[in-house]
Formats: sequence, structure tokens, C-alpha cells
Amino acid sequence: MVTKKNLPLALAAALSLSLLAGCGANAAAAGSTAGSTAAAKTTFTIAYAPNESTEQSADARNGLASDLGAALGMEVEEIQATDYNAIIEALRTGKADMAYMGPLAVALAVERAEATPIVMKAPGGEKSQAVYHSVLITRADNEEINTIEDIQGKTMAFVDPDSTSGNLVPTSEIIKAFPQEGLNSDKLHTNGDFFEAVSFSGKHQAGLQAVIKGDVDVAPISDQILASEIANGNAKEGDVKIIHTSAAIPAEAMVIGTSVDAGLQAKLADFLTGYDNEAYFTQVIKVEGARFVACDISDYEPIVELNQIINAE
Repeated sequence: MVTKKNLPLALAAALSLSLLAGCGANAAAAGSTAGSTAAAKTTFTIAYAPNESTEQSADARNGLASDLGAALGMEVEEIQATDYNAIIEALRTGKADMAYMGPLAVALAVERAEATPIVMKAPGGEKSQAVYHSVLITRADNEEINTIEDIQGKTMAFVDPDSTSGNLVPTSEIIKAFPQEGLNSDKLHTNGDFFEAVSFSGKHQAGLQAVIKGDVDVAPISDQILASEIANGNAKEGDVKIIHTSAAIPAEAMVIGTSVDAGLQAKLADFLTGYDNEAYFTQVIKVEGARFVACDISDYEPIVELNQIINAE
């Protein structure tokens, strides 16, 4: 059974406040000064998962940071988390103010860190198109695996325990495809039970390369990340074949932590829904022509419910 480990994040140093002692009018003045310092936020931190924090997307991420910093009047820094769980912890502790994450991670961040989704990606800026799919892939020349019904007894590399298209949805799809096996999440993630061997690759791109190299037989991947990897020359069209496509999944979202007050949240929403830097949407969001549209937790209720069902099994 694969176990997640929270690795340290490279985070910006926090501002330090001095506690001033005194009495009478001097003490009141000191208290007012301290309160004023605490309210003056000077650095805003965005966390990205490994899938979105690649070398190819660094310039586009820096572009957003620069543009957002100018809009907010403060420095904007970026951190790359080791996994979604690390991002959620950073939001919970205030070490990250905003993060870009998939639907399951959004639901978990709301639950564990009281985070708030504010915008989601949408092709063409149309909320009705704010969906993507999880696909199961194998090597194109693998003649033994052609459909989801052929994967039993093979080797599988899921992405991350808190990944929607890389774990939650494919887990659900496999359980539905094998009703006679009495499957649950534990069985699917235990070596030698349903799969010969099962692991977590850590990121969609790593799972794709593991399939191409023949290190594993099958891996799930976001259809949009797969298209992006092919478009960027990291994989060829004929390297892999899709053997199963899931139902539509609500798109990834930007979420904010409790460190963001109402005024700052409004500024962020205005900036993000009006942001039109194509390089950012192509290289980081991985959908050419996409834009951010307003959202809230209700957009992710199907994923919340699916997670509850899977975890109850």
C-alpha cells in the first residue's frame, strides 16, 4: 500500500511582530501599532502542485505573479508543493494564501483548511465547458490491453492519493467495471490483490512516461495534461493509446485560505476573472484559450459525494 509523505515546502519567511509592553496611553499606542502591522500584508503566496509547476511553465507562472503583484500592490511569491496534501497543509497554516488544485483537492481543502474556491478554468471562458476527463492509457503497442476490462492483473501507477483524475475517478471507474470482484479502494491500491503491482507516480507526467518506458502497464491521466504533453513534445501521438475515458469532471480551481480577507478576495476574483495572458493558460492551465470563471463549492459537490462513497467502501 503506498503511503503519502508530507515533504517540507520552500516557503517565504513570515513577518515577525514584536510584543510591546507598557501602560496607560503608551500601551494603547503600542497595541494600535502592532495591530496595524499585522494587518499590513506585504507578500502573497501561491502554491502549485508538481503537475502545474514544470520547468516549461516557469515563465508563465512568473508572469502571473508579476501581473498579480502589480494589481495587489504587494510581492507575489510561488511555491511548488510535493503533493496536494502539502498544499492543503500550507493553506491551513497560512503558509500559502492561494493554490491551484484539482476537484478532489478542492473538496479536501474546504474540509481540512476552510479554504474557498473562487475561480475555475473554463475553455473559451464558458463555464458550461469547465470540465475535463480522466483517461486510462497504456503503450500503443500493448496488444494485451485494449479496454478497461483488460487491466486486471497488470501493473498500475495512479498519480496522487488526492488527485481527482489520477486516483479518485479512475478508482471509481474500475470498481464499476468489475462489479463481480467486490472491489474497494483498499483492494485497488494493494499489491497483488487486483493489480499485480500498484504505485503512485506523484504527477501525471511521471505516470505517462512510466507507461511509455514500459515501467508500468497502465496509468490514469487528465486528458488535458496528456494533450499538453504531446503538444509540448514530451510524448508522441503514437506512444500511448487511451483504453477508457471517464465521465466529465468539474475543472480545477484557484482556492484561497483563511489568510485572505474579504477585501483581498474581491481583488483576487476581479483580477483572475479578467486575466487573459495566453501563455499562462496554455502552459500552466494547459488549455489554450481557457480563462477563469467564478465558482464556489457547489460546483464540486459531485466530487465531494464520490469521495464519500469511495472512502466508505
